[in-house]
Amino acid sequence: MTRKRWQVRRPRGAAEVLSALVVALAVVVLAIRMAAATAGTLEDAWPFVVAVTLLASALGACRIVRRVRRHRRDAERLATLRITLAELDSMDDRQFEHALRDLLVRDGWPARRVGGGGDQAADVMGDHRQRGRVVVQAKHTRVGGKVGSSVMYAVKGTAGPAHKADHAVVVTNGSFTRDAKAWGDRHGVHWVDRERLRRWAESGAALHELLGLSARSRASRFKRAA
Repeated sequence: MTRKRWQVRRPRGAAEVLSALVVALAVVVLAIRMAAATAGTLEDAWPFVVAVTLLASALGACRIVRRVRRHRRDAERLATLRITLAELDSMDDRQFEHALRDLLVRDGWPARRVGGGGDQAADVMGDHRQRGRVVVQAKHTRVGGKVGSSVMYAVKGTAGPAHKADHAVVVTNGSFTRDAKAWGDRHGVHWVDRERLRRWAESGAALHELLGLSARSRASRFKRAA
């Protein structure tokens, strides 16, 4: 069965034209009345609307103020951050990585923790406007534990190709083997052993001063190798 299609046709004759005008006028009058009613409602309700707007603005301002104060407190805390070796020893791996991140932030390196599965020998990464990018491999060990050369090889292999780093650093609360330190010194992988960690975390020495990370170009070998 074929459905009948409805089509609008032009009015024919004076009677149909007059009827169309009457309908159109009725629609216009109805629209005007609805607009007037809406305006009247808004006029009656404007104190409520203004109050809601002011309340929302006040709540937004309070959130901004709290956020600014929190950031200021965090910045003040980090600016004077000191962590003892005993505190570092008592941490687990994740806490140790967070501590190293905070120390980098204290020293002016906006940093983030990136460690986890598939981190490609990078637990913490920081970017500095003048000194470039630093990648930190954290090795939290029991007191007396030693980090060997294989860790240095892994960091050297990923610092440039995977992370585009200007500086690569391995940090431990333990110590390094003699071969690991010698290999790192030859190939530009910096190391922070227990004594250097004490000077960095506990005494407040800046990492870039401790390791001589003075310019972006000093470790550009990592990017060239990428």
